[in-house]
Amino acid sequence: MNEITAYSDMIGQIKEILQSARLNVARQVNTELLTAYWNIGRIIVEHEQNSQERAEYGRQTLRELSKALTKEFGKGFSVSNLQFMRRFYQTYQIQQTASVKLTWSHYCELLSISDADKRSFYEKETLNSGWSVRELKRQMATSLYERLLLSNGKANKETVLSLAQHGIEMNTPSDIIKDPYVFEFLGIPEAKPVMESELEKALVQQIEKFLLELGRGFMFVGTQQRVTLNNTHYYVDMVFYNKPLRAYVLIELKTVKLLPEAVGQLNMYLNYYAAEVNDPDDNPPIGIILCTDKDSVGAEYALGGLSNNIFASRYTYVIPNKEELIAQVEAVLNRWHEQPNEE
Repeated sequence: MNEITAYSDMIGQIKEILQSARLNVARQVNTELLTAYWNIGRIIVEHEQNSQERAEYGRQTLRELSKALTKEFGKGFSVSNLQFMRRFYQTYQIQQTASVKLTWSHYCELLSISDADKRSFYEKETLNSGWSVRELKRQMATSLYERLLLSNGKANKETVLSLAQHGIEMNTPSDIIKDPYVFEFLGIPEAKPVMESELEKALVQQIEKFLLELGRGFMFVGTQQRVTLNNTHYYVDMVFYNKPLRAYVLIELKTVKLLPEAVGQLNMYLNYYAAEVNDPDDNPPIGIILCTDKDSVGAEYALGGLSNNIFASRYTYVIPNKEELIAQVEAVLNRWHEQPNEE
C-alpha cells in the first residue's frame, strides 16, 4: 500500500467516525427533544385538569406561557407549538408509544390528523418507508390513505385496522396497487393532451418522485425495455423491481382509457419476463396499466381469467378532491356497518 492510498484510507475512516458521531448526536438530541415536549404537554394537561379551566382561560394561559418560555429559551414555544405539545401528550399518554425515529416536525404533521386510524397509518408508513417530513406532507396531501382503502373497491373495517396497525403490508401483488395514482409533481395541466412518450419522459425526469408515488421497495430498471419474440422487437414502457415482493413490475402508460388490446400486450410481456428474465428466486412478474380511465365492467372482462398478475389503474395530474375521497370511504364503511353481524 503506497502513501497516497494509506492517506486516503485514513481520511475515509475518520470521515466514517465523524459521520457516525454526528448521526448519534442528532438521534440523542431528537430523543431528548421529544421527551421534553412530551413532558411539557403533560404538565399543561395536568394544570388544566387541576384548574378545571374554561377554554378561553386555557388559551390565555398558553399565550402567557408562550411569552415566558420564548423570553427565557428563544424560538420554539409559540402558542401553536405548545398546543401541539399538549396534543402530543394526549395522543401518546404512554411516552414509549411515540417513536424516537421520527422528528418533532413529523409529529406536528401527524398530530394535525384527527382520525386515529388514519394518523396511525401515516405514522407506521413514515417509519416503514423512511419518509422525510416533505414526503409525508405530500402523501397526506394526495390522500394516500383514502386511495389505498378504495383501490380494491371494498374498503372494510379489517382493511382500516390493517393499515392503521401495520401500514402497507406487501404480501401479494395487489398490495402495491393504488387507484388513482397522482402525478401532480409533473406540473401538467389536467386538460392538456400528452403523448405516451412525453409522459414517460416526464416521469423519468422526476423518477425520485415517481418512485415515492409507486411506494416502498421499488427500484427503477429502465424504460423501453426490449422484448424479442419471433425476430420481432417489442418494448415495455417502464420496468421496475419490487424488493419486498421479489418481482419485476412492468408498467404500460396509456394516455387513453383502458383498452383490451393493452391487456393482451402486457400479458405477452409478462410471459416473456417469467420465461426469459426472471431468476430462479424471483416471483412471477406483475403488470400495471396506467390509463386515464377504466370502465369497471370492461376492466373486469379484460383482466378476468388471466394467469398473470395484471392490474389497471387510473392516473391524474391533479391532487384528488380530499373531501370526495373521504366521503367515498365513509360511504363504503357505512355500508359495511349496516350489514348484519354474521358472528
